[in-house]
This record gives sequence, structure tokens and C-alpha cells, in this order.
Amino acid sequence: MPPSDDPKAGAVHLSDFDPGRREQMTGYAAFVPAPVNHGWMWDDGRISTLLEEATRALVELDVFSRSVPDIDLFIRLHVVKEATDSSRIEGTRTEMEEALRPEEDVRPDRRDDWEEVQNYVRAMNEAIDALGDLPLSTRLLRQTHRTLMSGVRGQNKQPGQYRQIQNRIGGTSFEDAVYIPPPPNEVPDLMSDLEKFWHNDEIDVPHLIRIAISHYQFEAIHPFLDGNGRIGRLLITLYLMVHGFLRKPSLYLSSYIEKHRGAYYDALRRVSASGDMGQWIRFFLVAVRETAQAGTKTFEDIVGLRERVEEKALSLGQRAANAQNLLKLLYRQPSVQVQDVADHLDVSYPTASTLVSDFEDLGILDETTGQKRNRRYLFREYVDLFTR
Repeated sequence: MPPSDDPKAGAVHLSDFDPGRREQMTGYAAFVPAPVNHGWMWDDGRISTLLEEATRALVELDVFSRSVPDIDLFIRLHVVKEATDSSRIEGTRTEMEEALRPEEDVRPDRRDDWEEVQNYVRAMNEAIDALGDLPLSTRLLRQTHRTLMSGVRGQNKQPGQYRQIQNRIGGTSFEDAVYIPPPPNEVPDLMSDLEKFWHNDEIDVPHLIRIAISHYQFEAIHPFLDGNGRIGRLLITLYLMVHGFLRKPSLYLSSYIEKHRGAYYDALRRVSASGDMGQWIRFFLVAVRETAQAGTKTFEDIVGLRERVEEKALSLGQRAANAQNLLKLLYRQPSVQVQDVADHLDVSYPTASTLVSDFEDLGILDETTGQKRNRRYLFREYVDLFTR
């Protein structure tokens, strides 16, 4: 059933939702979204059905992830995949295989993009770790934004601070912008209202509906000068972890959003333009359902791959113990050089070289440079599970 229509909760029906107001500025009108910290109701049976399906898919993903031994070995690639996909939505060109390389192996003309992806990996990991000490809060988002923008192209755009000047989305000027967020003076109160919505126990709004609305609201506010899309998408995962849907950060929507980018932006714009929150919620729930189901399939395939390659490793006889340790390294760092293997396994360079050659012969590693020196090897079958 939809949430209660108790008038004390001040619930708003989706069909009656007024998305906000236009505030006339000099030469343009900025959009000020309405506050969202109140109850929500709907009559749309599609939303109720999708809510059930998305919730079930999330539960299945979390249960399956709990059954995977050494799950933390595989979470790093989930994070790298999200960083790559989310940054690509914002225009970077870094592919996942490239994101796994050290900086010196990245072409100079691609390093700015590579650095943005690495910052996003750090920002995500720091935010997830911080949840042990901080609640989900605007403070946490500002802290995460500071890491995201540190030392990269947006470093001069007030990292970790709400914007003090007007920004826009699209167009060459404010006159032809696709969307103009609220003026800077409106941002603190709107973000405060959004934070209260996350933690309001007096309203009966299911969490997936709440985070769907929250993501729209965050993007409508656009509180930072840069990096709003990436922080807004990370907010989804943080919210699901805080509220017990995910034990590990195993669900990220950026891959789905990138594949359906036009529909994603259209659904968000329709909320601001006409108040059609229902269309956006339906898009969001489908994205959660499809992404969770794909995530479960990836974990299933990881388990199958792990069984196959460990059987191959055992065929190496006296080198099997080192082979097992190399596999653990490759799950965390699937792009390696021989020196990486020697350092991590604490073995001599010749021993590491022999082991890498064994893994090539077994079809576990592929050499990717075509060079005779400074060769790099990729656990391609594993990486491919995250890029299909």
C-alpha cells in the first residue's frame, strides 16, 4: 500500500505535486525546487509493483553478496567500475582497463581524465569508510566533494563548499541553458530540508521512494559548482547502505544511467518542468531492479570464474601456494607487472616472472603492451565481468 494519508504528516499526492517556482534574475529565470521533507502518496499501481520488484532484487543481491567468500576482494572493481561509468557520464574518456593502470602507464593526453576517475574512487571509499563515524549528512557530502575535486580540473570550483555563484546546465550562456538551478542563497535551506527528509521517522515513505526523490532533489538543487552528478549518484549507494539494503557497496546505478542517459535526463527535467515525479520514480525503480539483478549475475559469474581459475592454479604443483596468493592480488589489482607480483608475494623477480608466464599459459593473464620491456598483464576474463 502507498504511504499513509494522515494529514498530520502533510503528505503530498504525486498527482498534486508542485515542483517549485521560477525566480526571475537579471536576464534569466532560476528554478527553486519545492521542499521534499513531507509525506508522499500515490495511486499509480506501476510504482507499487516496481517498488516490490526493486526491493526484492536488492535483497537478493545483498544476500548473494553475503555468501561470496572474501567479498572485499571483489568490491574494489565494483568501485572502479562505478567511478569510470559515473565520470564518463560527465565527459571523461577513461575506460575501466585504463583506470586500473598506474599514472605512468596512461597517455599524457588522458591523464586529466584518469585523475578524475582516481579521485572518484578515493571519494567513494572515504565516504563509505566515514559512515562508521558520520551519519548520512550534507556534511558528509561536502567532505566527499572536497576529495572528488581535489587537484583536478574542478579544484578551483570551491571543493567541499556550496556554490556562491549561479551555475547552469547546458547551453552556451544563461539565456540558452537547459536548466538553471536555484540561486546560491537558496541552497543551504534546500539542502537542510533534504537532509531532514533522509532521517524523518515521522513520515511513512519507503526508502527506495525516498532516495529516488532525494536524487532528483539533489540534482535540482545542484549545490556545487561542479561534480553534482557524481555526488548525487554516490548518494544513492550511501543511502542504501545506511538503511540496511546493502552490507557492502555492491550497487551503483551509473552504468544503467549511462546506457539510458537520454531517458534519465528527460525524467529529471519532467519533474522540474511539469511536476511529473511519478515518471522519475518509475525510471529510478527500474534502474535499481535491473542494476541489482545484473549485480547478482556478476557475483554468480565471479564465483564460477573463481572456481575455474583456482582449479588451474592447483595444477601448478609446488607453485600452487604462490599461485593462490597471486589470484588474491589479481582480484584486487587485475592489471599487474612482474615487479608488482614480486613485491606483493615477497618473492624474487625470476620467481614472479615464472609464475606470470604460468598464468599466461593457463589463459588467466593476457599481456597487453606488446612490448619486450615493462610488460603489463591483465586478468581480462575477470575485468570483462564488469564491463559487459
